[in-house]
Amino acid sequence: MSERELDVEQDRAFMARAIRLAECGHYTTDPNPRVGCVLVREGVVVGEGWHRRAGEPHAERHALAEAGERAHGATAYVTLEPCCHQGRTPPCTDALIEARVARVLCAMSDPNPLVAGKGLEALERAGVACETGVLEAEARALNPGFIKRMEESLPYVRCKLAASLDGRTAMADGESKWISSEPSRLEVQRLRAGSSAILTGIGTVLADDPGLNVRLAPSDLPGMDALGPVRQPLRVVVDSHWRLPREARMLRLPGETLVAGVVDAPQRIAALESAGARVHLCPQWKGRVDLAALMGELARRGINEVLLEAGATLSGAMLAAGLIDEIVLYLAPHLMGDGGRGLFHLPAVTKMADRQSLELLDVCRIGPDLRIRARPLGVPRSDEGADPSADP
Repeated sequence: MSERELDVEQDRAFMARAIRLAECGHYTTDPNPRVGCVLVREGVVVGEGWHRRAGEPHAERHALAEAGERAHGATAYVTLEPCCHQGRTPPCTDALIEARVARVLCAMSDPNPLVAGKGLEALERAGVACETGVLEAEARALNPGFIKRMEESLPYVRCKLAASLDGRTAMADGESKWISSEPSRLEVQRLRAGSSAILTGIGTVLADDPGLNVRLAPSDLPGMDALGPVRQPLRVVVDSHWRLPREARMLRLPGETLVAGVVDAPQRIAALESAGARVHLCPQWKGRVDLAALMGELARRGINEVLLEAGATLSGAMLAAGLIDEIVLYLAPHLMGDGGRGLFHLPAVTKMADRQSLELLDVCRIGPDLRIRARPLGVPRSDEGADPSADP
């Protein structure tokens, strides 16, 4: 192997370490991105760090603090381009320049318009050699929500579903506890903990009165032991006519609940607010919540990743509107019969040519269940009869 090939392998190895560090912030950095940094001098790691919480020092500053004077002449491996603007913390570019690092390798440039190449430009003007693109795909996988919010002004939406092997999510009368196994339900708790918001419809709330909260201790989540209580994601209820009961269980739990509706009904809205809910009057589509507008509003509120936990109607409407980025389906090894409820309500799909195509991302065992992760490819070709903002 040539010297250049050895250098490339070393760069990849240290960047892989930075990515593993960034993953430590999976449950805590929201709405900021998950970022890791490794400082290397003469082939030896002299400092490393990761961003822990919004408002606290970024990964680069943690690594520089650990390295001290040893940062002089070092190479910084960072999973995301260092920031160059004053936010809740000072620019990381200034800290790297002051520490006199010789080289900065970024896995990817920052999609935030406040940075977007400007951080690297600032470093290069100061004489720091810069390079990007080392393990970029792996770095992008760390922050799908942050990247989509910056690039498209929308959050990344995962649709979580549990079904029998014949694709039923509930019996005809709505009974659904429990379709999936305990290991699958534990993984769903981790999905919730890593999400910025959980989205459901008023039909699901009226039928099940769910809490939609994270029921895990810090010790149940990697990297959380010393970082305090588990953050509760924002609960979002699509409720066009403000039917959420004031005594709903989610309103009595820690965390915030946002109710999105379209009817201008001051008394109902005031009653919800007095019960502890936040409300948002949305643009409407055929008299119901415009889901695309709602997703845009969540992005404006700093929501990176949304976990959709809803019935077939809202799930189908989100899918038909092209607002679902990933489907996470837990298939349990039992049959519930053809009278049960299905996964997605897609009235536009009437012919084989209208089918919703999916790209399988992975399939694995979770306890006795199968977990399938898939990415929707396009949307059904016809929207005849479809209501992209229907409540379940």
